[in-house]
Amino acid sequence: ALKRMLNFNVPPVKNSTGEPVWKVLIYDRFGQDIISPLLSVKELRDMGITLHLLLHSDRDAIPDVPAVYFVMPTEENIDRMCQDLRNQLYESYYLNFISAISRSKLEDIANAAIGANAVTQVAKVFDQYLNFITLEDDMFILCNQNKELVSYRAINRPDITDTEMETIMDTIVDSLFCFFVTLGAIPIIRCSRGTAAEMVAVKLDKKLRENLRDARNSLFTGDTLGAGQFSFQRPLLVLVDRNIDLATPLHHTWTYQALVHDVLDFHLNRVNLEESERTESSPAGARPKKKNKKSYDLTASDKFWQKHKGSPFPEVAESVQQELESYRAQEDEVKRLKSIMGIEGEDEGAISMLSDNTAKLTSAVSSLPELLEKKRLIDLHTNVATAVLEHIKTRKLDVYFEYEEKIMSKSTLDKSLLDMISDPDAGTPEDKMRLFLIYYISSAQAPSEVDLEQYKKALLDAGCNLAPLSYVKQWKAFTKMASAPTSYGNTTPKPLGLFSRVMNTGSQFVMEGVKNLVLKQQNLPVTRILDNLMEMKSNPETDDYRYFDPKMLRGSDSSVPRNKNPFQEAIVFVVGGGNYIEYQNLVDYVKGKQGKHVLYGCSELFNAAQFVKQVSYL
Repeated sequence: ALKRMLNFNVPPVKNSTGEPVWKVLIYDRFGQDIISPLLSVKELRDMGITLHLLLHSDRDAIPDVPAVYFVMPTEENIDRMCQDLRNQLYESYYLNFISAISRSKLEDIANAAIGANAVTQVAKVFDQYLNFITLEDDMFILCNQNKELVSYRAINRPDITDTEMETIMDTIVDSLFCFFVTLGAIPIIRCSRGTAAEMVAVKLDKKLRENLRDARNSLFTGDTLGAGQFSFQRPLLVLVDRNIDLATPLHHTWTYQALVHDVLDFHLNRVNLEESERTESSPAGARPKKKNKKSYDLTASDKFWQKHKGSPFPEVAESVQQELESYRAQEDEVKRLKSIMGIEGEDEGAISMLSDNTAKLTSAVSSLPELLEKKRLIDLHTNVATAVLEHIKTRKLDVYFEYEEKIMSKSTLDKSLLDMISDPDAGTPEDKMRLFLIYYISSAQAPSEVDLEQYKKALLDAGCNLAPLSYVKQWKAFTKMASAPTSYGNTTPKPLGLFSRVMNTGSQFVMEGVKNLVLKQQNLPVTRILDNLMEMKSNPETDDYRYFDPKMLRGSDSSVPRNKNPFQEAIVFVVGGGNYIEYQNLVDYVKGKQGKHVLYGCSELFNAAQFVKQVSYL
């Protein structure tokens, strides 16, 4: 959809050899967040975008260039666009709104265009319905800019008024509506009763219905429909409330992507690292050097990331090591060939002029850019994985992960919880708090007051902030799901001896003392709910989920699905926020199911630290 928009809303023609039309892209922060995880600067340039600027920055007039705008239809954005028209900044204007613009605001633009005598220059005005952020082919979040408006905390505030709740629900529904317009499919909706998810379902059903009724302006007819990957069968949308499972977002994790999100600063597919300087080189008494900040994009084009983002961490460390070794072998080969030819340091032009017997060398040279890209990715993942490993070792995250898995799966614990909390060497106060909250959430009956006091004292001694506990206590008392603890499956990760290759002295990663834990596939609550609804299994957990079909003339309050066939495609959407652990769990679940697609969406993406912070304020 973005590529079509940047091509002036005409589908881009494949293999057209001509130059693209050069243009400028003007976006607001919302637009920036939507585009940046999907298109790199180079890709934008290939599509003719010479400049990309924020709407509210000082922009110079470029009178002979068309401008593509991609912004939210807010008052201040519209004012600024009208100002651009008056100042005659560009040759022509293609106005694209991320979410639908109201009639009155359109009139404001029209009036400004008339006043500025620029009506002919406004080439197109489009509602793009792209108000969501795609982070992976199978994962999206709603927004990033004002995400505190739809955060877990906002939805669960005890003092929330009805109008505030309405606004939050409308914001979520607007984004979900955009998502389905872009997908080109009308879902069948299932949701749990009595939760925020149900409010979203009711509103979304209504909005889809109204759009379908209005046949002339329906967004689901004609060319857009069937453009989705899901033309023949309708997808299932499962709306889940975060409150059905508070343990998973607090859980320590063991897969690469989820760990990066948990322990590093990872945001909209970009990870920011602080590089620590080596200390030994600086003379005594010298000021410590400033830390370098580096940021890396972990994208779809990064093959290593795509292959390993769901792998257990030890496997990742081993793979980086293998990549490094295979790269070194190739690098030596190029050097060797060059030295045989006696052209060290010559430019590639000279190399290509040598006669045919050098075909071998030419192929070595033509693979150089590829090798360099490989090297860049290896360096990137060496740095990222090393940073993660630091956290694992200093905080004993492997121990936490294994212990929590045992708690969540009701296995016998080899060490008492009090010992874990009071062990000064294991983890930060935050790690201990997370562990305790998981224990508290997962226990069949809450610990007695006496025990609780003892735990609280230990937590305070360890330097923990007890603020989140009071909310979790209320939550547990309130949730009818007292039987929830049985629901995490009963498998624990098996330690697999020591690391074979990584323990070699030559390795980049010193994994001593870190357990080599291997994951067993066990479905988390969200995945289990999806499985029941997608495969039409009867299960007390999901049997009373409401059923909506926006295509039906009359809505009905039923839990009885009309369609009895299993679904091939489903979207799981968590109202109140999601995490990479759940996402990965769904990805692993689908791997075992042929021909099925599952997409994961959430109102915001948070890691445990951010989640604990939100809960602390409740």
